[in-house]
Amino acid sequence: MRELGKGSARVVVCQEPLLGGIGEALKSDRLADVVDRYRGMVDIYVLCVDRDGEKGRRTRLDAIEKEFGATKPFLAENAWEELETWTLSGLELPSKWRWSDVRAEVNVKERYFDRLAKERDVADAPGGGRRPLGEEAARRISAIRRKCPEDFDALARRLEHLVAAA
Repeated sequence: MRELGKGSARVVVCQEPLLGGIGEALKSDRLADVVDRYRGMVDIYVLCVDRDGEKGRRTRLDAIEKEFGATKPFLAENAWEELETWTLSGLELPSKWRWSDVRAEVNVKERYFDRLAKERDVADAPGGGRRPLGEEAARRISAIRRKCPEDFDALARRLEHLVAAA
């Protein structure tokens, strides 16, 4: 949000109610629980999920946006293929890894992210290294946007549009 000119924005990751996986995160009744719980406290809802090789995932996310975006902006995006891809795109990767291979891999977490977390000795950190690696990657948002144009950058552009219109 700082990159979008909203450095004072408060970003909260929903932990209550805990959605418990992608199957639950894509259910309208579970999302309604989140929207109802945070009504009046949230300006923009953002749902980010893994694509997991599911070609129809974008269609479901479009339906969710229509269903919940009537009164408050509700953006839904799927990482290509897993959210860990976004983190990897903002990191210095081992020289033997080709970005095109990482980007094309459906099981990015298992094949690349977990290996890098072990190599960096952060696999035992919160979220299997997601926090320390994510914080490092967040310092290189422009690299993430450049390497992940169809998903991360698309979401960032939509957020830019909302921020500019506010």
